[in-house]
Amino acid sequence: MDRLLARRDYLAVAKGRKVGRPSFLVQALERGTDGPARFGFTVTRKIGNAVVRNRVRRRLKEAVRLIGRSAARPGTDYVLVGRPGALGRSFDRILADLAGALAELGGRAATTTPPGAARQG
Repeated sequence: MDRLLARRDYLAVAKGRKVGRPSFLVQALERGTDGPARFGFTVTRKIGNAVVRNRVRRRLKEAVRLIGRSAARPGTDYVLVGRPGALGRSFDRILADLAGALAELGGRAATTTPPGAARQG
């Protein structure tokens, strides 16, 4: 997974399309190149202390690791902004939310559960 690291990249993506879910907001901006999709993560202080913010960030990173490459459109930058719902929501729901959000933003079809992820029942 390629990461967004520079502040200017985060600011640029913030001007792109947005899709909200209960546990996160996804912002997307096409770079105009054919490189791999890049992801950035941010969780504000409003969510909680450092321990809580890091837990939310880790859950979002793992969701992107499992389905980000297969569901994201190449040449697009994505920023996931964590919301308080990310802690109480089941991980299967976060995966489904991410797949749906990426599909809504014009990513590849993500209808299958990735290997290693439990099916929602």
